[in-house]
Amino acid sequence: MSAQRRPFTRRRKSCPFSGANAPKIDYKDVRLLQRFISERGKIVPSRISAVSSKKQRELAQAIKRARFLALLPYLIA
Repeated sequence: MSAQRRPFTRRRKSCPFSGANAPKIDYKDVRLLQRFISERGKIVPSRISAVSSKKQRELAQAIKRARFLALLPYLIA
């Protein structure tokens, strides 16, 4: 498609965990993990949070570990 047909193209989001000074995914960093959990307690999908697929898998594993250790809730009622 040409630029005339699509005047408003969305800029590709970059992964918040890639880069030189990006934060490391750690299950003990509850404040970081809460940014990627919805208000109902579900893990936000990567198409919304713009996390790469590899980092999304690491993030999901860290959230599940934090839930198992009772650092994060499973459900938010």
